[in-house]
Amino acid sequence: MSRPQPPVGFVTIGDGIYISIARTKALTVSQTNESTPHVILIFGWMGALTRHLENYTRPYAESYPNATQILVKCGPSFIWTSERAKQKRLFPVVEALETLGCLPSFKGSVQEVNRVRPRVLIHAFSNGGCSQLTALGRLLSSKFPLTTTSEHLMSALILDSCPATGNVRTIKAAFSFAIRNPVARYIALAIIYIAHAIRLSLSMAFGKEMMVMEYLKMQLFRPHLLPWMNTETPRLYIFSKKDKLVPWQEVQQHAEAARKAGLNVRCEMFEESGHVAHMRLDPKRYWASVQDVWEVACGEGQAKGAESG
Repeated sequence: MSRPQPPVGFVTIGDGIYISIARTKALTVSQTNESTPHVILIFGWMGALTRHLENYTRPYAESYPNATQILVKCGPSFIWTSERAKQKRLFPVVEALETLGCLPSFKGSVQEVNRVRPRVLIHAFSNGGCSQLTALGRLLSSKFPLTTTSEHLMSALILDSCPATGNVRTIKAAFSFAIRNPVARYIALAIIYIAHAIRLSLSMAFGKEMMVMEYLKMQLFRPHLLPWMNTETPRLYIFSKKDKLVPWQEVQQHAEAARKAGLNVRCEMFEESGHVAHMRLDPKRYWASVQDVWEVACGEGQAKGAESG
């Protein structure tokens, strides 16, 4: 089987992981006088094809031509693979982030002092994208356990059509949407039903945390979801009342709970768009909301810098 081709302007660095060729090395001082992201980290929804995700990588390249994009696709198997397998697959992302200066460097004190702290925009789609995001967060926490608050980067997080626990019906719909081969779909759904029944039984005995998506929602409440994030990092929830896979009430409840927990939360609720289809329905409004949350991140980052100065 031939290897899938990367999106136009990207190169492959891992299994379903691509990096744009705009910039592939750490930043220099001459690149700091901007208010645009240096790194854009995109986690696709489960089963999203390259042509689907290019609808987001292209506008990002047009808006932020000097930013390096890292695109992570999500296959259905990622949801049920072991933690070790998840971390192994995501390790190329860690290496890219380290090269781009997003993570602490251990190559020498002089280089560390002169290192420019990049600005990072994270965009995750659906529960599949959130699963990859949180798995990366756990991997980075284990690799850089001593990262301090001084490592905070100017950053923003966008959650498109997520998170939600769902039920058997929505889980079936999600995997039916993602897996096109009927035989593979039948096998996957059988495994999902069995796993769901086992986890439901365990949840009734030991608590909701046994459910995968409940655990995912809990992970997203972490202020330091990624090492450079904190309670001030703006988070934008984009969702719709017509989403048949992710109930809008669950997303709204998660956003409200995150706000009560002290996180910096914003919401953009659409009325008519389907699952991960908000941009297609109203691209002007969608990209304006993305731009707005990034401007918030820049404003808060600059205010923080002025205070420390």
